[in-house]
Amino acid sequence: MSADAAAHGRRRPGAFLLVVAAVLALLAAGVAAGFPSAARAQESTGSANRQFVQAMQLIQQANSTFDPAEEARLLRDADRLLSDIVQRYPESPVAVQLITNQFIGDFDVFEFRNRVRALICNEALSTACFLYKIENLLPPVEHPISTPRWDWLSLAVAYHLNGGIERAREIIAPFVGALRRGAATSADSQEEDLFVARALALTGQTDIALQITRGIADCSTRLYNLTDIAEIAGWRGEKELASALTTEAQNYAQANACAWELGLVVQALMRVGREAEARTLFLNTVEQQFSRFRETKQECCPAELAVAAADLGEVNLALGLLRTVQEDSPWTVPAVLGRLAARGEVSLTSAYLEQVQDPDPQSEILSEFVAASLRRGELAIAQQWMGRLVKLAEVPANRRPTVLAQRAKAEKLMYGDDRWRSTMSQAIAAADRSSAFVRRDIGVPLLAALVRIESGLPMLD
Repeated sequence: MSADAAAHGRRRPGAFLLVVAAVLALLAAGVAAGFPSAARAQESTGSANRQFVQAMQLIQQANSTFDPAEEARLLRDADRLLSDIVQRYPESPVAVQLITNQFIGDFDVFEFRNRVRALICNEALSTACFLYKIENLLPPVEHPISTPRWDWLSLAVAYHLNGGIERAREIIAPFVGALRRGAATSADSQEEDLFVARALALTGQTDIALQITRGIADCSTRLYNLTDIAEIAGWRGEKELASALTTEAQNYAQANACAWELGLVVQALMRVGREAEARTLFLNTVEQQFSRFRETKQECCPAELAVAAADLGEVNLALGLLRTVQEDSPWTVPAVLGRLAARGEVSLTSAYLEQVQDPDPQSEILSEFVAASLRRGELAIAQQWMGRLVKLAEVPANRRPTVLAQRAKAEKLMYGDDRWRSTMSQAIAAADRSSAFVRRDIGVPLLAALVRIESGLPMLD
């Protein structure tokens, strides 16, 4: 063996021992560090368990009291303790069970949270209580989400306007996610639905709403979105944005040969004060539509043109178009008559109202007539329409959710006080007693009336 080899052989055991010593030192450091970590985890679990027991004791006390105020206080205290567990001890098993809504023993986390939310109705006539009750009327959202739901998105808008910004975001986010994944599509057209962008714009998320809208190729959906977002911008005083979006809608319609959607552009031009452009576009569009009708003998004109005609004050044309579209688009009747009434056309609109037999559209028309009369400063006429609406709503057969909601909306406009709250409460109670068929569709009309009452603005057609 050479001297180098001998020397190398002598160094190897020393190097090996150094490595072993280093490994042992690291292991010792890890163990030493692990003991406090394990101790901390055990302490965290223990603290979470103790706090959970305290919350259960508060709930038991709440269950045994006859005082509603005391019950509410105890339940809210228990809810704070449970929320605190998730924040302070997230690694504890109890925190995991709470945040995933698992049963903890026989304690139903989901049921308890709903019970706490229901405490808002200790003030039975508050807007927050109304929102809670309307939410319970809505059919649940099916997961995975396959289509936008205007009822739930309307609820999000109503929460947002009432200060529930986090709740609104919580409702809207899954629909936005589904749309971006391509999962949320219209069952008929397979195009992206306009409801998500509307809800985003109404809750202040204009940039995201436009991002979604500009990715849509379908004429009707894209133009509905653009003109809606322009209208909302106008409500917020963003005149330049409203005008720019109106121009964008007009350019898109012309570049893509959009036809009936031009009625939407006419309405948008009127809203931003570009009446001359609106009138020219409207007359050209009507001429084209009538020409096509004479050639094909099929449907004459889109409902949106009837509304545009009312905006322009073309009374006879608006009412003539309305007669052709009202069966398929009943929403146009109050929209057209309300606009014409606001321009001072009383005799023809009143005569048209007499032809409407269904109490639901009757009540909405009367509510629009109250609003139109007040805008024109005609208090006596507004009172006459209000009296007729009250009389309609007091007929036992007409005490329907929609009729009562329209009465509440008119009461807010007419009196400016809180008497509408009692009427809205009756509307929601009537909805709760209704058939499953009525309950399925009643959420949006109730929410639209509530938003109009609280914000003074419509939730869009």
